[in-house]
Amino acid sequence: MKRMFKKTAVQVSAVLLAASLMAGCGQAGQPADAGKTGEPAALEKVTMVLDWTPNTNHTGLYVAQEKGYYKEAGLEVEIIQPPEGDALLFVGTGKAPFCISFQEAIAAGLDLEEPMPVTAVAAVVNHNTSGILSLKEKNITRFKDMEGKSYGTWDIPVYDEILKDVVTADGGDFSKIKMVTNNATDTVTALQTDFDAVWVFYGWDGIISKLKGLDTHYLPFADGNPVMDYYTPVIAANNQFLAEHPETARKFMEATAKGYEFAAADPEEAAQILLKAAPEIGEEVVKASQEYLSAQYMAEAPVWGVIDQARWDNFFSWMYDKGLLKHKMEPAAGMDNQYLPSAK
Repeated sequence: MKRMFKKTAVQVSAVLLAASLMAGCGQAGQPADAGKTGEPAALEKVTMVLDWTPNTNHTGLYVAQEKGYYKEAGLEVEIIQPPEGDALLFVGTGKAPFCISFQEAIAAGLDLEEPMPVTAVAAVVNHNTSGILSLKEKNITRFKDMEGKSYGTWDIPVYDEILKDVVTADGGDFSKIKMVTNNATDTVTALQTDFDAVWVFYGWDGIISKLKGLDTHYLPFADGNPVMDYYTPVIAANNQFLAEHPETARKFMEATAKGYEFAAADPEEAAQILLKAAPEIGEEVVKASQEYLSAQYMAEAPVWGVIDQARWDNFFSWMYDKGLLKHKMEPAAGMDNQYLPSAK
C-alpha cells in the first residue's frame, strides 16, 4: 500500500517544487459561511490529505470526524486522498494545511536548495513498524541471512541504504543480496512468486500476509539499528499555515489526538468507524490491523503524537553521514511538538 507513495515522496522534483512554491497558502483555515449574522459561529474549514487510500494509519482522523471532536473544536475537517503528485508537495505548496507523510520524505523536502516549507507536528505511531518480511521456508531469521537471497527493491537510495546498514551491522555482505526491482501489486503475490524478502509495514502487509495463511518471519529495522526507529508516518503541516493560524493548528491537533487515543483504547469500535468511511478496505483486515496498531499509536508514550527530538535528529544525521542528504540538518529541523495538547 505505501510503496508507490513513498517512491513519489522521496523523488520530489526540485524544479517542480521551486515553481510550485510561488503558489500562496490556498484555502487553508477559511471559515464556512463567514460573515452571516444571527447564526451559530461558523466552523473553520481545514483539509487533511492522506498519503494513500484510507487505512488504519488514518483511523484516528476518521474517529475524530465521526465522534464530533473536530466539530467540538469549531472545525469542519475534510479528509481527502492525495492528488496528482503527492500529499507532502500538496501541503508544501499551500494547497492544504495538513497531510500524512514520512520523516524521510520531509528530509528530502528540507534538503532542497529552496527547502519545502513543511513541519512534522505529530507522530502517527510511536515507533517504526516497518521491516523485512519473508516466508519461513527461506530461513531468513536475521539480516545476515539475506545473503544470496532475492530482495524486492524499490530502487530508492534511502531504502536500499537502510537495508545495507542493518545487514552490514549483522555481519552480512550486502553485495551478496540479489536486488530485484519490485513491481508486484501486493506483498502476498511478491513473496509467493518473485522475491525471497520484501519491505513491509507490518501493521498492514504483515497482517494481510498472516490472514492469507502465509507462514512468515519478520525482522523490524529498528532491531538492526536503533537509528532506524525513525518516524513513519507523521502528520505534516504547511509552515505558513502554522504561522498564520497557530490556534487553528492546535485545535486540529487536539481533536486529532483524541481520535487516535480513542483508537488506541477501543480498536473494535475504531475499526467500525474506519469501515464506515471506507467499506471497500475489507472488515477482516481492518479489524486485525486495528488491533495491532492500537498498541503502536502511543506504545509506551504517555500521550499520542509526541516526536522524540533525539530520535528525529539521529535519523537525519544518519542520512547525512550516508550521503543521502546534501545539507546537514539543524537540531529539530522539520519537527515541532508545540501544537499537540501535551505541549500546553
